[in-house]
Amino acid sequence: MRLDVNLLDYVLIAIYFATVLGIGLAARKRISSSLDFFLAGRGLPAWVTGLAFVSANLGAIEILGMAANGVQYGAMTVHYYWIGAVPAMVFLGIVMMPFYYRSKVRSVPEFLRRRFNGATQLLNAITFAVAQVLIAGVNLYALAIVMEALLGWPLPVSVVVSAVIVLAYITLGGLSSAIYNEVLQFFVILAGLIPLTVLGLIKVGGVSGLADKVRQSSLGEGGLHTWAGTAGENPMQAHWIGIVFGLGFVLSFGYWTTNFAEVQRALSARNTNASRLTPIIAAYPKLFIPLVTVLPGMIALVLFNGWGEGQDYNNAIPLLMRDLLPNGVLGVAVTGLLASFMAGMAANISGFNTVFTNDIWQAHVRKERDDGYYLRVGRIATVAGVALGVGTAFIAAGYTNIMNYLQALFSFFNAPLFATFIIGLFWRRMTPWAGFWGLLAGTAAAFVSYIAYKAGIVNFGTELNASFWGAGVAFVVDVIVSVAVTLVTTAKPVEELRGLVYGLTAVDAEDDALAGDARWYRSPVLLGTGAIVLAAVMYGVIL
Repeated sequence: MRLDVNLLDYVLIAIYFATVLGIGLAARKRISSSLDFFLAGRGLPAWVTGLAFVSANLGAIEILGMAANGVQYGAMTVHYYWIGAVPAMVFLGIVMMPFYYRSKVRSVPEFLRRRFNGATQLLNAITFAVAQVLIAGVNLYALAIVMEALLGWPLPVSVVVSAVIVLAYITLGGLSSAIYNEVLQFFVILAGLIPLTVLGLIKVGGVSGLADKVRQSSLGEGGLHTWAGTAGENPMQAHWIGIVFGLGFVLSFGYWTTNFAEVQRALSARNTNASRLTPIIAAYPKLFIPLVTVLPGMIALVLFNGWGEGQDYNNAIPLLMRDLLPNGVLGVAVTGLLASFMAGMAANISGFNTVFTNDIWQAHVRKERDDGYYLRVGRIATVAGVALGVGTAFIAAGYTNIMNYLQALFSFFNAPLFATFIIGLFWRRMTPWAGFWGLLAGTAAAFVSYIAYKAGIVNFGTELNASFWGAGVAFVVDVIVSVAVTLVTTAKPVEELRGLVYGLTAVDAEDDALAGDARWYRSPVLLGTGAIVLAAVMYGVIL
C-alpha cells in the first residue's frame, strides 16, 4: 500500500498544511467572544456556509466509506445521496431552519431544552457528544490510513500526528477557521478525486467497459441497479421498505435535520434566509458526489481481487491512487484525501466543543459565569475531544467497512432524536417528559435491535440493512412512548412554545431579510424543489 510519492507531491501537501494553519491564525484575530468561537459570529454568507455544509460531510464517511460501499454493494450505494440525503437537506432548509435560527439557540440540544426540559437537553447533549467523539475517531482512522500509506508510519503515530494538525486550526480560530477551511477543502477534495475517477474509467474501458466488468464480478447485474431487485435479491440484501423508511426517512432525516455538526454551519449564516439556503445550496453538489466516491469504488471492484477476504474494502481509494496516479497528480489526490478527513473531523470536534460547553457545562455544571470563561472551556473541550477521538480511532480500525460502523451509530443516536424532534415540532400537546422518555426509549430500542442482529437472534442479511431496520424500530418505539407519556403528563403553556412549534410564531420575531432575498434565485422553496426533481431524474437513469 505504500504510495510512490516524490518531492513534488510532498511540496503540494506542505503548501496545503501551511494554508490550513494560516487560515486558523487569520481567524483567531476575529475571536472576541464565545459566539465568534462557536458560531462564527453569525455573519457568514449562504454560499460559504453551503459549501462548508457539504464539505463537513465529505470526511471518511464519503471518501473511504462510500467507495468501500461501491465495492461491496455497487450502484445501490447512491441511495445514500439521492434518497438518503437530498430530500432531508431540503426539508431542513425549508421547514426546520427558521425554528433553529429565529429561536437564537446555539445548538440542537438547547432547542430541545426550550421545547421540552433540561433533562431532554442533557440526554441529547451526552449522546451527541459520544457520537461525535466516535465519528471523529473514524475520520482520524481514515486519515491515518492515508498517512500510513504515504509515509509508512505505524497506525498509532499516524493517528496522533493527524489529530494534532486538526487540533491546531480549530483551537486557534474556532468555527470560522473550520468553515473557511472546509470551503477550501471542498475544492481540494474534488481536485484530487476527479482525476482518479477519470483515469479509472479509462483503465476499465469507459462506462460501458465498467458495466461489463461489474456484470462479471461477484455483484453481477444487481451491482448496476438501484431499485431493481429490492423486493427480492440484491447486493445489499435490502428491501425497498427498509430503504425508503429506514434510510430515506428515519436515518436520513434523523441525520441531516438534527445532527448539530451539520446544523451548526447553517446557524453561522448571516440571516434566516441564508440559514435556510445553506443545506439547499449543499444539496446540489451532494447530488453529484457519487461520481467521485461510489464510481471509483466500483472501478476498484473490477481492478482488484480478494475483497472481503484478504482485501479490506476501505482500501479501495488508496489502491486506485497507488496504481493509477502519476506524481504531481498523486500529491493533489493525497492532499484531497487529507483535506476530506480533516473537514470531517473538524465538523465533529467543533460540534462537540459547542455542545459540551453550552449544553453540558454551562447548562448543568457551571452556570452564570462570564463569557471569557466559557470561551476557555470551549478551547479545553476541543483538546479533550481530539484526545478522545484518538482513542476511538482504534475502534474504527476493527471494521473492514467503516460505513457499516457509522450507519450503526446513526441508527443509535440520530433516528430516535428525529422522532422526538419532529413530533415536538408539529404536536404542541407533546409534554416535556414525553420528550425525555421517548428519546431514551428510542435510543435503547436501537441498541437492542443491533445486539439482537449481532447475536444471531434476528437476521437482517447485512449489517447495513440491520441499521436501516434498527433506525425504523427506534423511530416507532420513540413515537409510541412519546404519545403514551404525553397522555399522562402535563403539557407546557402555549406561550412558552411560541417560536418552537409549527403554527405558533414568536411574538417578538423580527424580520432580518436583506436586500435581494426576495429574488427567485434566493428562494429556498424553488431551489429545494429543483434539487429533489434533479434527484428523481438521476434515479431514472439507473433504476
